[in-house]
Amino acid sequence: MAKENLTIASTRNAWLLVIVAALGYFVDIYDLVVFSIVRVQSFHDIGIPEAEMRTDGEYVLNMQMGGLLLGGLLWGVLGDKFGRIKVLFGSILMYSLANIANGFVQDIHSYAIIRLIAGIGLAGELGAGITLVSESMSKSKRGYGTMIVAAVGVLGAVAAYYVSEIFDWRNAYFVGGGMGLLLLILRVGTFESGMFRGVANKPVEKGKLSMLFTNKERFKRYVYCLLIGLPIWFVVGILITQAPEFGKALNAPTTLSAGKGILFTYLGLSLGDILAGLFAQITKSRRLAVFIFQVLIIVSTIWYLHSEGLTEQRFHWIAFFMGIAIGYWATFVTIASEQFGTNLRATVTTTAPNFVRGALIPSTLLFEFFVGYSDIIIAAYIMVFLLTGIAIFALSQLKESFSKDLDYVEE
Repeated sequence: MAKENLTIASTRNAWLLVIVAALGYFVDIYDLVVFSIVRVQSFHDIGIPEAEMRTDGEYVLNMQMGGLLLGGLLWGVLGDKFGRIKVLFGSILMYSLANIANGFVQDIHSYAIIRLIAGIGLAGELGAGITLVSESMSKSKRGYGTMIVAAVGVLGAVAAYYVSEIFDWRNAYFVGGGMGLLLLILRVGTFESGMFRGVANKPVEKGKLSMLFTNKERFKRYVYCLLIGLPIWFVVGILITQAPEFGKALNAPTTLSAGKGILFTYLGLSLGDILAGLFAQITKSRRLAVFIFQVLIIVSTIWYLHSEGLTEQRFHWIAFFMGIAIGYWATFVTIASEQFGTNLRATVTTTAPNFVRGALIPSTLLFEFFVGYSDIIIAAYIMVFLLTGIAIFALSQLKESFSKDLDYVEE
């Protein structure tokens, strides 16, 4: 009876962690995409010329993505050395304060620097949350847990859109920061992963980044984990964020709204996370789920870039479908988490999604290179086929991890 009660309590605690992680990711996504939604309005207010809107937008977004790269390294190592819970507290405090500060900016450079700091903070949320959930649930159920975290979390983008519709852009940043500070209170009383506690006092290397590079097989495994997520943020960061520019190139009768594009993309992404997670649970294959969704990225991009005279309504449907296509995001992060031992798991699970987000920087530079030699439509075609091709190859090199026991360490 005592053992049964312990099991029930453990299950209850695990699902409590899922809820807390999901709410944290909700705030994380809100703060992550709010710039893409308020870019035009905020740039007008601080005096950015119309001709510089797109390139200055890339500058600020790349600073945020650079912060995610730095933060991924910082929080991943800290998560393996000192625990997943400490990262969840530290990261949300940093990005909440940064977003409040963002509401006071008056020029493009302070805007970019604060987005860099916010990016560093934002980097810790998803990886630590997914690691904690993966280590706290049974191997047959952890896919459901990570699916719920992502499906609820990405709805933060929907909240960001509606908040920006009701309030001006400065208040939209204040709301994001305020939600993060409130979430800190909810996190009081959450518990650390049992697997982490099991290795905390053992004489094994924990959070040692060099371990990913000193073993050839481990390094290749890590790189392949990163590469399978490459197309996701190109879709959000370029194809949707630059919707006004793509609409102009496609002779859209009205100016397309990036904010509404983000809204419908993330509605689709939430549904896609559920569909990909359920498909993986039914087929017991995360690799197959990711492959199918990568093919959907190609299909939805062709639909988008081939839509001459693109109407606003059609754009919303395409954005929704593109969101479904990139809905393997949670499955991708779960795969990364399952590929490595407990002493490196937080490092990998935190750096992987943030390196993928940060990969938008070289992707943007390469995209601009192709734009210079062709046009925005052809450049987008080239980039999507290139990134998706790389992702599919990387996926083929990883072993299936659906039923893998995670209670082990990397030597």
